[in-house]
Amino acid sequence: MKPKILVVLRHRLCPESLQILANVGEISVAPRFIKDDELAELVKDCTGIILGGNKFGRDMIEKSERLKVISRHGVGVDNVDLEAATARGIVVTYTPGANAISVAEHTFALLLGLIRKLTLADRSVREGEWKGLELEGIELAGKTLGIIGLGAIGSRVARRAIAFEMQVVAYDPYVDLEKASSLGVKLVDLDSLLKCSDVVSLHASLTDRSKHILSRRELGLLKPTAVIVNTARGPLIDEEALIQALAERKIAGAALDVFQNEPLPPDHPFLKEPNVLLTPHIAAFTKEALSRGDVILAKDLAAVIRGERPNYVANPSVFSKA
Repeated sequence: MKPKILVVLRHRLCPESLQILANVGEISVAPRFIKDDELAELVKDCTGIILGGNKFGRDMIEKSERLKVISRHGVGVDNVDLEAATARGIVVTYTPGANAISVAEHTFALLLGLIRKLTLADRSVREGEWKGLELEGIELAGKTLGIIGLGAIGSRVARRAIAFEMQVVAYDPYVDLEKASSLGVKLVDLDSLLKCSDVVSLHASLTDRSKHILSRRELGLLKPTAVIVNTARGPLIDEEALIQALAERKIAGAALDVFQNEPLPPDHPFLKEPNVLLTPHIAAFTKEALSRGDVILAKDLAAVIRGERPNYVANPSVFSKA
C-alpha cells in the first residue's frame, strides 16, 4: 500500500508536482477551509502533509502517528511547531526563494498603489468624479527605502528600488557588509533606518526576536511623511500601535498584505483608514511562484518518503536523531 500524502493548500498543485508525488504515494486533497479537528482526523494515517498557512502545532503533531514529513509551501515555517516535529523525528521542509520575485514585485505594487492613491483614483473615475489634484501623489526617485530583512526577498526589493532611483538602507543582523555593498545597500541599525527612511518595507522572518519589531517606540521614530509596507508577516508590527500612529497621523500611510489575524474581521480599524492599502495575503500568489514552490516541495517530500535527504530542511537537527 502506498504512503498517504495529504495536500492542504489554497491552490491546486501543478501537474509536474502531482506526478512527482503520485510516484511515491497516494494523494488526497483537504477541503480548502478545513477546520483543525477535521485536519487532525485526516492526517492520522498520512506519511506526508503539504501545508500552506494552516497551523500545525504540537497537539496536531502528536496525533499524527505515521507522519514522516511536513512540507511547508512558503519561506516561513512559523505555523509549524519545529521543536515538536523534531522530537517526533518528523522532517520539515520548505521552499526558500520560490516566491521571492513575486513578493518583491507585490511589494512595489502595494507601494506604488499607496503613494499614487490608485484605489481612490480608480473609484473617482468609476463614480464619475474625475478627481485631479486631490489625488496628488509622490515620486519614489530620490527617496530613501529602509528594508528590514535583506534575504532573498529583501535583496530583490533593493534591486528594484535602485532601479527606481531610490537610496536604500537595510537592517539585518545576519547579513555582512560585503553582501549589502554588492547590492548597493548601506547597512544601518534599526533606529537609524527608521529615522531616515521615507518608506519602510518589512522582509524579515517571524521569530520571538522579530515579533513586534515595529512597536510604539519604533513607529515614533518615523517621519510623519513615511509609509510602511509589510509583505512578510503580520506580527512583525504591533498592530495596535500602527492603528494609533495612523489615526494620529504620525505616519502617512501603510500598505499591508499580512496581518496579526487573518482574515481581517469586518470591523477592523484598517478597513476605515483611507491611508491604508490592503491585500489578502496574496504577495506570493502568482502562477510562476506557486509552480516553483510546488515542484520544490514535491521533490523534497518524495525524497523523505524514499529515505533520502531533502534539499531544503527547516529542522536539520532531526537527522541527528536518526
